Amino acid sequence: MPSTDAMNPLFSRRKWLGLSAMVGLYPYVAGAESADTPALTPEEIRAVEERLGKKGTYSDKQATLSISLPRNDLSVSIAGEPTPITFGFSGWVAIKRTIDGRSAVLMGDTVLLETEVNPLISAVQRAGLEVGAIHNHFFYENPRIVFMHVHGMGTPEELAGKFAEAIRGTALTPAAQPPAKTGKPAGEAFDLPALDALVGSKAAVNGMTCKYTIGREDLRVVAMGAEMTPAIGLNSWASLAGDMAAARIAGDIAMLEGEVNEVIRTLRTNGLEVVALHHHMLGDDPRMVFLHYYGKGEARKLVSGFRAALDVLGKKHPHGH
Repeated sequence: MPSTDAMNPLFSRRKWLGLSAMVGLYPYVAGAESADTPALTPEEIRAVEERLGKKGTYSDKQATLSISLPRNDLSVSIAGEPTPITFGFSGWVAIKRTIDGRSAVLMGDTVLLETEVNPLISAVQRAGLEVGAIHNHFFYENPRIVFMHVHGMGTPEELAGKFAEAIRGTALTPAAQPPAKTGKPAGEAFDLPALDALVGSKAAVNGMTCKYTIGREDLRVVAMGAEMTPAIGLNSWASLAGDMAAARIAGDIAMLEGEVNEVIRTLRTNGLEVVALHHHMLGDDPRMVFLHYYGKGEARKLVSGFRAALDVLGKKHPHGH
């Protein structure tokens, strides 16, 4: 039988990792639905939003509350070209319950200047959360941007309070952020129906960029007892800026280990640059690897490269899971 610690709503990530390794609490179940996860209550959602000082987006299907954390205070260029923050310089934090409903999980991705990294590490740990990964998502950007993933377990309100404490006094707080800069909307710059048809999904327009977000519906990935879904970070994505003739693309591919090198080969064959290969989570099962890529060119060609990489996913590969 599992330890009675597992009944504790404040059951820690470290205890959960050790226990799940011993008894296999949450095995892989192909085709399982996110509806297994208990929903956050309206009261919990309000409490989280009040603690963080910003309204979020709640996905009923994924039972997940997500709040964006854009760095509108920054002016970022890539290879000397001014770049919208929505191209890939917006962080986020998300909260959902564990599958058994006994606790909740927070995951977030913060967008930082190099000088902000270590102060935030200390603040995160003082607040009772943990650091999961620190890495780049881009080449050629100025200023240099670092992405730090954080996570924790507890009640939804407690987790929101810890995250709010960790970012208090920093540029990450929603109250510290200026409005986003404006320009030609992506819906006018791109032929979205044509691009949607190539990707097989509908883009979401956010100011001067549009974004495709694709989940891994072929997998059930569990971390800290919670099902990882697109709204809490398990997704592949492509963001576009520019226009149909001269576009830029950046994004991320979520892969099993056995898919990594075929995805790399496919991206390079399609003229896209691989800029990072790393993990985002700790203790995820099956283990997920994330690859970031970048490219410039005609929009149809760029999204066709993204689609080709997606087509690699879910196939059988040697040395994979």
